Amino acid sequence: MAAIVTRLERTVYLAAAPVLGMAASLPPHHPLGVAVATVEGVGVAAALAVVAARARREGLWLVRLSPLLTAGVVDLAARNISGWHWDAAMAGGWGLLFCAVAPLSKTLRRNRPAVAAAPEAKALTAPPPAPARDVEVLDPLDATDRFSADVRALWRSAGGAGHTHVAAAHPHVGKPHDLTMLLRSSERGRPIGGGLTRAAVAAAFAVNESDVVLLEATAMAGRQSGPGWREVQVIPDERKRRRTSPTEAERWEDQVASNAIPGSRFIGKRRDEDRQVSYWIAELPDSAGEPRIDPVALARAMGASHDDGRVFATVDGRRVLVAVWDDSPLSKVYPATRALLTPDENGWWTTGYLANGQPALNRVYTDRGAAHVLVVAPSGGGKTQLMALVMAAYSNFGAVLWLGTEAPDEKTPLLGAHCARYGVGALYMLRQLRALIALMEIRGTMAWSDGKIHDWDPKLPGCPYRPLECFQDEFLSAAADPDYGDEISALAQEVSVKGRKYGIGEVIAGQSAQVQHGFPSLMLKNIRENGIPVLLKLAPGDITSTFKDLGVALEYIPDALPRSFSREAGGRIERILAGEAEPPSDSNTGGVGWTVPGRKPEVLRTLFADFGKGIDDLFSAEVYDLTAHETRELEARSLLFDWSLPPQPGEFGDDPDDEDEEPAPKRGGKTAGRSTITTVDQALAAIRR
Repeated sequence: MAAIVTRLERTVYLAAAPVLGMAASLPPHHPLGVAVATVEGVGVAAALAVVAARARREGLWLVRLSPLLTAGVVDLAARNISGWHWDAAMAGGWGLLFCAVAPLSKTLRRNRPAVAAAPEAKALTAPPPAPARDVEVLDPLDATDRFSADVRALWRSAGGAGHTHVAAAHPHVGKPHDLTMLLRSSERGRPIGGGLTRAAVAAAFAVNESDVVLLEATAMAGRQSGPGWREVQVIPDERKRRRTSPTEAERWEDQVASNAIPGSRFIGKRRDEDRQVSYWIAELPDSAGEPRIDPVALARAMGASHDDGRVFATVDGRRVLVAVWDDSPLSKVYPATRALLTPDENGWWTTGYLANGQPALNRVYTDRGAAHVLVVAPSGGGKTQLMALVMAAYSNFGAVLWLGTEAPDEKTPLLGAHCARYGVGALYMLRQLRALIALMEIRGTMAWSDGKIHDWDPKLPGCPYRPLECFQDEFLSAAADPDYGDEISALAQEVSVKGRKYGIGEVIAGQSAQVQHGFPSLMLKNIRENGIPVLLKLAPGDITSTFKDLGVALEYIPDALPRSFSREAGGRIERILAGEAEPPSDSNTGGVGWTVPGRKPEVLRTLFADFGKGIDDLFSAEVYDLTAHETRELEARSLLFDWSLPPQPGEFGDDPDDEDEEPAPKRGGKTAGRSTITTVDQALAAIRR
């Protein structure tokens, strides 16, 4: 039967050869030529389909289609070579070649060499050996598609890390090098070995270790889970896209959640074009506790420098808000206006603006009575500017203002013009405090409109006196005065304790508020509890001790602020090559510091009062003073006079001895003009005398 098929095939070739030779010489549209071209086209199309489909036994099918493919080549050559004898020679050669080869009949299954018969089975004298651990055992549920088979073969040739077998593999659409494998243990009922690591998978697929992800397998139809199964992702294309063009959530996960704010999860992002700021919102799981934020790493993740002052984080429970400004809000100037410096119905007024753009508020009273204010700043840090803001707020509130400073400067007289009393020196500040102590006693006996005595309450009608705010500039210098310092400290502390009940508050200003520098600890505590301290431009070495003295918990003590909030000028390398000097640094941190409204300090920049253009429009047109009754009572106690005068006879004890008596020693004894009072009780006794 096979010989008959072979003879028939050869007959077909011999009959087709003349037709093939004639077709090249026929007119283009001759029926015979069209038929020959059609047959050749079918052969070429079939061969292309076999190659494109990557069918099984691809080579065998191409051998069977070779007569049609070569006939097309002969026909094409004959049409381009002149002379009928060449046409006949090529067609005849084609026919003789395939008569000899007979590719169709020779590739039939019945014509293949027979497989040798299996040897006859012999009786076994011993049990067969156990299969080796690395022998692959296929499972009926294993995928049988071509891709899974190829990946399975590659994995097996790489050693099958962890004694695993590829149950299935799936390519990722649009990413030719990415795939997901479902692995199972090669040994039924045993967990996957420890050899299945990212490095082992990366070595098998020739990718970086960071391009491999190991996941727990989830149970679903056709697959199991547990320690005997693992899901593996090999994603070099996805990693490359994530490195070059990540989404906002991916950028947060890779750059922020991994380091700057560990464990945080991206929620969303908003952009405020008017204020030129972008807000990133994230949250932490319930078990994360208080967020741990690395401000330097956070700024770097947001494409900024920590010294730029453009990136700030705000924590609200489990939520975190990160503000990224185009330009630092702390580098801007916020002009002071009377509207901002006028307290509202609850006593709040605007001190400046926080780093997140919110108004920073302070208040002229609390629910406990009159408020105190602590202003701390080094020379040139904006202390006098801030005192002007506080003074304007109390002026617009209708309060009586007293200002005493240990040493005069250019700006304090301008502030004194808006005060009922203003003077310079430690003696002046002591007399000021003595008058306040007596004034508390006087106000404690003044009846309100209902005929009763009340603690001061700005919301209760019928108060017979105005609130009074006493400003004490360079307080620590005055408290260190060898003659009056002890009494100044004692009386200021007494006012901080009791003044709130009588509408009397203190504004303590200086270059330090540390207990180790002489600041009374009880006074510091009272100011902290009855006011909102503002600290500007603290030296890095003083930050921890200052905030610790203010009662701020160690975990909330902030880092030092940068020396400038301006971006560094580019082109430094070019300036070095040209031998040019660096441009001067713009020190624009005046008025920048912290406000402590609660347990956590907040970074702020205070409003700017332009002394050069004048500050009168920030204040009330009227300068308020004590009532006539208060004035008479203080004068009766010899406490209200020109406090700039030198010490008066009997003001600090008995008059000095007569001239004919031996003078008292200059040191170690009581001398005229020097206060010997060191306690509050002594001060009260002296005031009553």
